[in-house]
Amino acid sequence: MGGAQEVAPLLLNKLLVAGERVGRIVETEAYAGAEDPASHAHRGPTARNSSMFATAGTLYTYLSYGIHTCANVVTGPEGVGGAVLLRALEPILGLESMWSDRPGVVRERDLANGPGKLCRAMGIALADDGTDLCDPHSRVRICTDGTPPPGDPARTPRIGISRATSRRWRFVVPGSSHASRPERSGGGNR
Repeated sequence: MGGAQEVAPLLLNKLLVAGERVGRIVETEAYAGAEDPASHAHRGPTARNSSMFATAGTLYTYLSYGIHTCANVVTGPEGVGGAVLLRALEPILGLESMWSDRPGVVRERDLANGPGKLCRAMGIALADDGTDLCDPHSRVRICTDGTPPPGDPARTPRIGISRATSRRWRFVVPGSSHASRPERSGGGNR
């Protein structure tokens, strides 16, 4: 599949499907393995991050701050940690279920504009960890409707980390109002 830094921009505009809910991925972040101190794979496999060392295309979920489920697409060959965090998506189908699972949200663009919000809106839970995202029969999967990734995605430093903060491994569909921080999505590889 390739390294997390190569895969992250290629996931933009792909569809994330979870049951009847569908959203277009508009923001991702790459997390490499041992060479990335911000990555869960930095210190090797543990019970918590074992799915991050699975085959490329596996779903790796974890709890952030003990509260928010986050979803990642594993990118490396089996035994090599690396994944792409799905940071935000544009809701397409199943909006009634998304609204139901995100009470208090007023604007559609706020339904899934952050990693925890994305999982809540899509109904993705820790129990989905280890799912084969490439299997068309999986409840949670990634597919395409033919929309290509942007030719020049916005590229910024990753958000909410304290190590390796200068790496520009956050990728955003330019102009997307559904990104977690649209005001920082800018354009191109500045």
